[in-house]
Amino acid sequence: MKIKTLLIANRGEIACRIARTARASGITPVGVHSQADANALHVREIGKSVCIGGGPASESYLKIDAVIAAARSVGADAIHPGYGFLAENADFARAVEAAGMIFMGPTPETLERFGDKASAKAAAVAARVPVISGAEGAHSDPQKIAAEVRKMGLPVLLKAVGGGGGRGQRLVTDEATLTEDIEGALREAKSTFGSEGLLLERFLPEARHVEVQIAGDGKGHVVHLFERDCTLQRRHQKVIEEAPAWGLPRTLLDEIAHDAVRLGETLDYRGLGTVEFLVAGDAYFFLEVNPRIQVEHPVTEAITGLDLVALHLRIAEGAGLGLVQDDLRINGHAVEARLYAEDPAMQFAPSTGTLTTLSLPGGLRIDSGVAEGDAVTPYYDPMIAKLIVHAPDRETALARLATALDHVAVEGVQTNRAFLTALARDAEFQRMQVHTRWIDARIEELTQPPAIARPELWKAAAAIVFVSAGRRDDCADPWSNRNRFTGWRLGLGGAALEAGQRVTLTDSAGASEELRVGPVKPGGQYTVLSENDGATTLTAREIAPGRWRLGEGDEVFVVDARLHAGVIELDTPEGRLVFRPAAALDFAGADAVADRAVTSPLTGMIVQVRVADGQTVAAGDVIAVMESMKLEISIRAAAGGVASNISISKGDMVDRGQVIAEILPSEE
Repeated sequence: MKIKTLLIANRGEIACRIARTARASGITPVGVHSQADANALHVREIGKSVCIGGGPASESYLKIDAVIAAARSVGADAIHPGYGFLAENADFARAVEAAGMIFMGPTPETLERFGDKASAKAAAVAARVPVISGAEGAHSDPQKIAAEVRKMGLPVLLKAVGGGGGRGQRLVTDEATLTEDIEGALREAKSTFGSEGLLLERFLPEARHVEVQIAGDGKGHVVHLFERDCTLQRRHQKVIEEAPAWGLPRTLLDEIAHDAVRLGETLDYRGLGTVEFLVAGDAYFFLEVNPRIQVEHPVTEAITGLDLVALHLRIAEGAGLGLVQDDLRINGHAVEARLYAEDPAMQFAPSTGTLTTLSLPGGLRIDSGVAEGDAVTPYYDPMIAKLIVHAPDRETALARLATALDHVAVEGVQTNRAFLTALARDAEFQRMQVHTRWIDARIEELTQPPAIARPELWKAAAAIVFVSAGRRDDCADPWSNRNRFTGWRLGLGGAALEAGQRVTLTDSAGASEELRVGPVKPGGQYTVLSENDGATTLTAREIAPGRWRLGEGDEVFVVDARLHAGVIELDTPEGRLVFRPAAALDFAGADAVADRAVTSPLTGMIVQVRVADGQTVAAGDVIAVMESMKLEISIRAAAGGVASNISISKGDMVDRGQVIAEILPSEE
């Protein structure tokens, strides 16, 4: 059956990506959106979209009836679920087929088999694929789970049977926290996946995560598209993925791929899927099956030259795979980094807000579901973009990825950009001396604030701000109003730093400096005075719109500058920098009393309150635990004292910045 109209039952970058291939294949794509996504990028790019409900996913993207109704209303022949949401929901697949449309995914029976980790493990055993040892079946009784864990011996991994995408896993390493770990795992399993069942497995402490991309025609013909290495993870969440798996013997990888294909053949697998393994030394073990397209599919596309969505469409139309295993070859090396709106300083909590600046580099593939001016809401996954680099070899690919990350600029939300850059340049990662818990063991080192940019770039930014501010003195725009930068003092005497116009800059890492700028003579020469680096004479001339020629002594350098949304953005050969100018008073130290207020770091639901009014707490103690974007976030006290005015209870919804408690000084 030829597909003419395809409904994409998803959002963000994957919806945009599916729509591009559908349109290139002569298929009309139609999107869906929630009320919160009415102006989202996927709605704008697809061009036609149907509103299916409110902002929370439970009121929109997870409503089977609403999605089916939207598909019927536009005359869709097929529905592509993307990843997440309803992609692995067997009831949804049945509803699509019952409505006379093609479900772009495996059969409902296959989804049921692999949607439950216990049955997936049983399928692997039946196909003679090695599995990790552990307690048999799934368990939901806390006392029985504790007994099984003690029988197995620590460490033990607790896994939600309905989990996926790295979520629903909790490692138990200490008998003292066993009860708390079990309760947390059961609570997360029920709230996130709708089932309290847990698998108990032996933990492999220094394993690599290798997954095999498979594709099947639903009639027993299955091929593999080689493997991806997803070892670089933080709390079981993939951070950087690559293909192929560098540093492992090809004979071992071929054996793993052969087992993945055999597992797919036993079930007449249809569509795209990923069979995941843990590799420890020369042994490997089945982990799970993701019966859908994966977030990291672009690295497989890069090394094979295939469009996986186009292949998926071909399978859905009944045209088969159109290829055999011998047709496939590996070309070069590809690596992908996930740029997220999250705050490394706040346990990587999602960071919501408007993207006032979003500048992404050229020369590589970028899959994104947001643009500058869009909002990152608390309702959905906070991914900003995927950066994908393809090169002849791994060393070159990692170097290009690091350079690309240097040229990323985001303002309005916190991001993991510096964290990704540190990973791409890490010597141990470059030698692939890593395992799935490697990041967690080095998290403090990898999240250290980046080094302050070169002093001349701060001075260049101050000079450009000064020149730009002087162009339209009659305008209230902050870039054209000298009153924004207080203190015109040139020629009035006094200390050197008191001469010139004050420009206080703060960079994306939070470092700030006050500089003074004043003209020396016509021709674009300025004196810039810095507390940290003394006085410098700079020439600053705009040689083309947004392009500046700057000189310091005998050195000349050229930068691209963009002044917008209250920031100045410099794109230099070394990377892209963002500075926020402000009056010096904006950066005065906050009153210590502010540390006494415990505020919510983001919008979400309180799942635990750990303290009571009058209880003594220490700095760093957990006051409450909240759930937001499927993550549990601990809200901690910034100072020690006595908990007071606790204004929340279990089940309450709180807003970002809302005060939930106060920590009063103790009498001691």
